Amino acid sequence: MTISQKNDPQIWRDVLPRPAAGGHKYDRGHLIVLGGVDMTGAARLAAEAGMRVGAGVCTVVSSMKTKEIYLKGAPHVMFEPYRKLADFAQHLADPRRTAAVVGPGAGRDKALRRAVISTVQTGKPIVLDADALNVFEGHGDELFGALHDRCVLTPHEGEFARLFPDLPGDKVDSTVAGAKRAGCVLLLKGPETVIAAPDGRCVVSDHATPWLATAGAGDVLAGIIGGLLAQGMDSFLAACGGAWIHGEAAIRFGPGLTAPDIIAGIPAVLRDFA
Repeated sequence: MTISQKNDPQIWRDVLPRPAAGGHKYDRGHLIVLGGVDMTGAARLAAEAGMRVGAGVCTVVSSMKTKEIYLKGAPHVMFEPYRKLADFAQHLADPRRTAAVVGPGAGRDKALRRAVISTVQTGKPIVLDADALNVFEGHGDELFGALHDRCVLTPHEGEFARLFPDLPGDKVDSTVAGAKRAGCVLLLKGPETVIAAPDGRCVVSDHATPWLATAGAGDVLAGIIGGLLAQGMDSFLAACGGAWIHGEAAIRFGPGLTAPDIIAGIPAVLRDFA
């Protein structure tokens, strides 16, 4: 039986990123988000959440045919076209580009597997969510062989089962085992979210509300964690802090919550830590 602790702000509040006086936007990190072609809303939610939590710049990278869709979104989120999906990692080459979110609304194009592996191989912090995990069903070892400790995987229970089909049972124990196998931070979503690091650290985050069971909430969480990573926060602490901030923003809004409401609530939560 794994010993876990409750996700409390005392764990991560002292390292929560704060802008430096006299700093500029690139000092606060540049988050890159892979944009889907058909489900464009997911990447837009992740990008906006990443900036709300403090990333100074965010760019969505997607197919040129989606340009008008993404440019009609938040005016502060930039757009770049990729030549082809497998080349996504090239958009992280600039050293000012500090983290990536891959998966929300990405679809299951076979090229996504190549894009994920090459992005992980840049060594930069990366959040892998949704389809970035689903495309490795039956090919988990290929992914695990590339991952490093600056990566964060954020599956729900169905995605977890596809990636780790032999790890059923106790949620805490299976999450810890999955993190050790993957060699990176693993955040298993649910009413009680479990966050584990490959060194065995484990936190249970129950700071949430049933109103979070709404489309896009997971995309927002991926963006929050990505925004914290972009600002240089440790991957395990970014996952813990991101989960708590996500839950707190939802709790404050309450009934009728939709994913954009979580994003809008982030600044008020951050003010409490100023």
